This record gives sequence, structure tokens and C-alpha cells, in this order.
Amino acid sequence: MPAPIRRLLPALTLCCALLAGATACGGDDDSDAAASPTASAERQKFAKTRFVANAGLAAGATYQWIVKPWRAGKFKSGADGRRVALVKAGLAGTFAYNRLKAASRNAEGDPTLAKAVAPLTAGIDALKDLPSKLRKGDTSVAGAFDDVINQVKDAGKSAGAEVTEQVPSTAQLTSS
Repeated sequence: MPAPIRRLLPALTLCCALLAGATACGGDDDSDAAASPTASAERQKFAKTRFVANAGLAAGATYQWIVKPWRAGKFKSGADGRRVALVKAGLAGTFAYNRLKAASRNAEGDPTLAKAVAPLTAGIDALKDLPSKLRKGDTSVAGAFDDVINQVKDAGKSAGAEVTEQVPSTAQLTSS
């Protein structure tokens, strides 16, 4: 019976060490903000990068699946591929709205960006209903998306965070 005891002793020691470590890590809930890996200092550090990424994805989706088909006349009644173009535009509109809201939240982490993007939040909020209007066939909203995207790009540029269009994958569009 000495062999099972030799195996049991390290297992028992490990369990006690884990239990002691787990209870030592427990503490006041007040220190959660300082202990989290995404503390405010880190969010501040990457705010411009996150803003550029989110705004770039929104700009890419808007241009690829809303503005280009709109300019090509794909949304007009009787156009070839109209239904598919409208569905894609609706998905892209939802995705762009989601990414613009995220970019707006990212901008709050940088004082310069926050000042530049703050006036645009009303315009971004106005885009909320536009994807459903696109799906219903209201093609006049494509210009509104383009205008808001251009305003966000200009605001980022003025704050030192130049936004470049990044076309998202279809998987990214459908996951938002």
C-alpha cells in the first residue's frame, strides 16, 4: 500500500494549495476595477486604435453594400438583383450602426476623439431605423449612411485618427 499513498500525497498537496490560493484571491469587490485587465488606463491607451478599426469596418460595409449598389441603381424598382442588394444593404446597415456605436464608445476613451465625435452621436443614433427602411425599399437612406460615415471619418482625421475603409467579411456581417 505504500504506492497509493505516494500518489495521494502530491494530489492532496496540490488541492490544498489551490484551495488556499483561491481563498487568498477572494477579496473586496471594490477593487475589481483596478484588478481587471481592461482597466481604464488600458482602454485609454487603445481608444484611437479601436475607434479606427470599428469606424473603418462601418465605412467599408457602408461603401461596399449600400453606397456602391445605390449609385449603380440596384435599389430601383425592377433592377436586376434588387432583392439581394436590399437584403445585403439591410445587413450592412445593421452592421455599420453596430460598429459606429462601438466607435463612439471607443472615442470616449480619448479626450481629443471624444470632443470630435460627440456632435455625431445624434447622427449615429438616427441610423438605427435606417436598416429596416432599406429592407423595405426606401433607397433615400443610402445617402444618410454615406453622410454619417463621412462625418465620422472627418472627425477621426481631425483628432489624429485617420479612418480607412475595411470591407468586412460576410461572416462579420451576419454575426453582429
